[in-house]
Amino acid sequence: MGSREQNTDNKSRGTDFSGQAVATRDAYGTALLELGRRNERVVVLDADLSGSTKTAKFAKAFPKRFFNMGIAEQDLVGTAGGLALTGKIPFASTFAVFETGRAWEQVRQTLCYSDLNVKLVATHAGITVGEDGASHQALEDIALMRVIPNMTVIVPADGFETQQVIDKVADYGHPVYVRLGRAKVPAVMPPDYKFQIGKAHTFNLGIDVNIIATGVMVSEALKARDILLREGIDAGVINMATIKPLDTDAVLEAARKAKLIITAEEHSIIGGLGGAIAEFLSEAHPVPVRRIGTEDVFGCSGAPGELLKLFGLTAEDITKAVKGFFQERTESLAYKNFASQ
Repeated sequence: MGSREQNTDNKSRGTDFSGQAVATRDAYGTALLELGRRNERVVVLDADLSGSTKTAKFAKAFPKRFFNMGIAEQDLVGTAGGLALTGKIPFASTFAVFETGRAWEQVRQTLCYSDLNVKLVATHAGITVGEDGASHQALEDIALMRVIPNMTVIVPADGFETQQVIDKVADYGHPVYVRLGRAKVPAVMPPDYKFQIGKAHTFNLGIDVNIIATGVMVSEALKARDILLREGIDAGVINMATIKPLDTDAVLEAARKAKLIITAEEHSIIGGLGGAIAEFLSEAHPVPVRRIGTEDVFGCSGAPGELLKLFGLTAEDITKAVKGFFQERTESLAYKNFASQ
């Protein structure tokens, strides 16, 4: 069987990614290696993509605890389940589009139905996969994983958070899906940040709008906040790293505080973070919600930054959505006042 690898492994950038702009997959590779040194129960499986997913670092250090399953994602997931039943802690990695799509039945039937201790850590999610194009840009993976009972879904915002996520999920005895990217992302989390499964990080709360973002969109949300503040709109930002279970307390507080909730994700607006928050707020505390994400479309080939602009996933797009809402609100109030005269 020929290798599907096209990328070579990068040298380690060190063990502390706080303050560094790195790809979350790079942080994963380093965190996994360090975890393997501390815990002999950790085993790693890959689908002939270990250079790209960065599990090659673990494979080199612990060859007897690494399993290349070849181009067979269904076998990857099934074998990971079997290893979990023997008391191992399997981390199974491949590209997001393959792990959640090609192996969905195995994830549901083998892992989640039996609530097995398997960590699915998928890389190359979202449109920032870039030039590989629509066939490799998973824009549906959060929705696919979020709907399955017993599955936890996590999307780290930067390398620093990714390291903490990997450590936390290793001690969490249930199925977990961790969504990682290919391209470098800015460092956004503060040095004293401590990740907890199911808990959001609130940078600040605004009285006009609160932006709830995940993954690469956290950095865009922070940029949008600064733009809005300069224009007199009081905006807050929340990093919702855990999509499931959703931190409903944080969402409710943000909704009660502000007039508008914006969700921002590098994923379809159908079934992802925006869907989860809209579902919750429609029952718990109905407020206006605007979802920033990809529409009901596939991706396309291009540079990551260009694709974020093309699909409307930038700070400027968030800002436009917020200002558009308040413009509509002002015009509606003006019309009501006019009609009542």
